[in-house]
Amino acid sequence: MRFLFAGLIAVAMLGLSQRALADDLDVPIYEYGGDDLPTCATSVVSGLKAGGDGFLAVRSGPGSQYREIGRLRNGDKVFTFDMNGKWFGVVFGGSEPGCTSPAKKRLLPYRGKKGWVHGNWLADLAG
Repeated sequence: MRFLFAGLIAVAMLGLSQRALADDLDVPIYEYGGDDLPTCATSVVSGLKAGGDGFLAVRSGPGSQYREIGRLRNGDKVFTFDMNGKWFGVVFGGSEPGCTSPAKKRLLPYRGKKGWVHGNWLADLAG
C-alpha cells in the first residue's frame, strides 16, 4: 500500500511539473491597452498542409529555437495579444479572455494555455 501511495504522489508531481513547464514562457506575452480599444484579436489556425506535420507548434518564445509547449491544428481558435516580428503571443484552449486593458502589462493568468506561434498560419476571424 505504501508503494502505491508513493507511486501516486510521483505521478501527481510529474503532472504538476509538466504543467508548470508549459505555463512558464521564456519570453512573456504582453497585453497592450489604452483608449478602451480591444487589446487582442481573434484568429484561427489556417493553411497547414495535410501532407505536412499537421500541426502548428506553440513555443515558449517568438522563434523556432524556443521549446515547443503545445500544438494547434487547422480550425483552432486563438486570441493574439502580442507580436514580435512574425511571431504572435496567443492564448487558446480556454474561455474567451477579456480584451481591454488600460496600459501595457504582462498578460495575467488565463484559464487555458498561452505561447508563441508563427503568424504564417493565422487568419483573422471576423466577428
